[in-house]
Amino acid sequence: MTVGELLRSLAHALPVTERPEMVADAAALEVTCAGVTYDSRQVVPGSIFVALHGLKTDGMTFVPQAVAAGAAAIVSEQAASPGSRLPWIVVKNARLALALLAAELFDHPSRHMRVVGITGTNGKTTTSYLVNAIFEAAGISCGLMGTVAYRIGEQSFDATRTTPEAPEVQRFMRKMVEAACGACVMEVSSHALALHRVDGIHFSAGVFTNLTRDHLDFHGDMESYFVAKRRLFEMLPADAPGVINLDDPRGAALADVVARPVTYAIGKPADVSPGPLSYSLAGLQFDIRTPEGSVNVRSRLVGRPNVYNILAAAAATAAVGIPLDAIERGLAELSGVPGRFELVSTPADDVTVVIDYAHTDDALRNLLETARAMATHRVITVFGAGGERDRTKRPLMGMVAARLSDVVVITSDNPRGEDPLRIMEEVKRGAEPETRQSNAELLSIADRGEAIARAIRLATVGDVVLIAGKGHEKYQEIDGRMQPFDDVAVAREALAMRRVKSRAG
Repeated sequence: MTVGELLRSLAHALPVTERPEMVADAAALEVTCAGVTYDSRQVVPGSIFVALHGLKTDGMTFVPQAVAAGAAAIVSEQAASPGSRLPWIVVKNARLALALLAAELFDHPSRHMRVVGITGTNGKTTTSYLVNAIFEAAGISCGLMGTVAYRIGEQSFDATRTTPEAPEVQRFMRKMVEAACGACVMEVSSHALALHRVDGIHFSAGVFTNLTRDHLDFHGDMESYFVAKRRLFEMLPADAPGVINLDDPRGAALADVVARPVTYAIGKPADVSPGPLSYSLAGLQFDIRTPEGSVNVRSRLVGRPNVYNILAAAAATAAVGIPLDAIERGLAELSGVPGRFELVSTPADDVTVVIDYAHTDDALRNLLETARAMATHRVITVFGAGGERDRTKRPLMGMVAARLSDVVVITSDNPRGEDPLRIMEEVKRGAEPETRQSNAELLSIADRGEAIARAIRLATVGDVVLIAGKGHEKYQEIDGRMQPFDDVAVAREALAMRRVKSRAG
C-alpha cells in the first residue's frame, strides 16, 4: 500500500486538512509505505510519522528526527512545520488517526478472526487465559494479548503493557492471522480505550468484569474511568455480544449500551449463572446455566473471584458459538495463570505461600477473603503500593490488609521515582490501630526480598502467606531503572531455607 493510499483512506474516515504541498510532492505519495509509527526512533524511509501529544512530551518536537530518518509523510494535530515539503495531514485526533492508519496498513486483521476484548479493573488476565484455553479446546488456534504475555501460535513474548499502542496491536494481529489463528483474546485497558489504541478493531465480543478504584491518577474520577471502559461496548457491532457482570453496580447501565447484552452474575438473576459452589485449595466445582445449556465446571482455579472469571469466559465463548463440551474441556485444562493466586509452596512445606497480582484495595480484599476462607491458621500478608500511580488507594489497601490479616508486612512495590518509605507511610496510615479495627501485627520492611523472607520465617505450621502486588512481574522499577526481582523465586528460596532449618531442628 502506498503512502498516498493510506493518507486517502484516513481522509475518508476523518475530517482532515490537506496541505497544498501534497500536490507538489505527488511523487512522495507513490512510495510504498514502510510503516506507521508514533516513535521517531522507529522511523525508516517510507514511514508515516504520527506526532502524538503525550502525557510528558509532544510528538511535534520529534518531527525533525522523523524527517531526517526518512519519513514519507507526517500526521499531526498541529499545522505543518515551516518549510516542510513532505505530505502533511492535520487531524483533530492524532491518536485516532494512528489507530485507523495502522488497521488499514495491516489490512484489518481483526476481520479475519473472532476477537474477544476483555475490560474491567480485576480479572481481565485470568478471564483472557480461560477464553484462550476454551478456543484451543475447540480446535481454534487463539492468539492472546494481555498483562502477562503476547502469544501468537506457539510463540510467546513478555508483555510491555496490557494493551500496546495501535501499530503494535495491529502488527500482532496480522501475525496471528498469518499463523492461522482463528481467534484472538485481548485485555483492553482503560488507558487503551481512552487513548484510542483499539479503535479500528472489529470485536466479535466484549466482556466487562467489574469496576473498582484504580488508575485515578490518569482518569481523575470514577465516572471518567467508567466512561473509558464503556467505549469498548460502544464500539461493538450490533450482532456482537456484550458480556456483562450484573453483580457489579455499573453492570446494568452497561447492559443498556449494547444491542446484544449477555449477562452473568452470582447474586442476581442473569443469562449465565452458577449452581451450588464448592471451594477448596484444589479448585472449583459447580455447574453453569447458560441459554445454550449446562456446563459442568471442574477447574483448578481457586476462590470466589475465579467463579466470576469462569462465568465471564463461558458466557463469552458460548455467545460466539463455541460448543459447551469444548467450554468444559478448556476450563478443566487451564492449570493456572502466572501470578494469579499462584501457589509456590509444595506439599513438602508446612506453610502455604501464594503469589498474587492484587494491587488495588478491592483486589486485595478478594485475595484475602479467598485465603481466609481456606486458612486453618493465620494469614500473613506482604504487599506495597506502586509509585507515581493513584495515591488514594494506598491507605485503603492498608486498611483492607490489616482488617483481614493476622500479620501485615508493608514493603516496597514498584516505587518508580517516589521515595519508597513515603509510599509505605501512606499505606501504613490505613493500617494503624485507630483505623483498621483489628488486632493485626504490623511490620514495615522496605527491602521487598527481606520482607518476603521475614514473613515466611515468621509463619508457623498451617499459616498462609500472601505476597501481593507484583504477581508475574520479574522486576522492580526503582528510580527509573528496571531491577531484576521475582516474588516467586524469592519466596521459593525462603521456603527452601525454612525446610533446611526444619530438618536441622
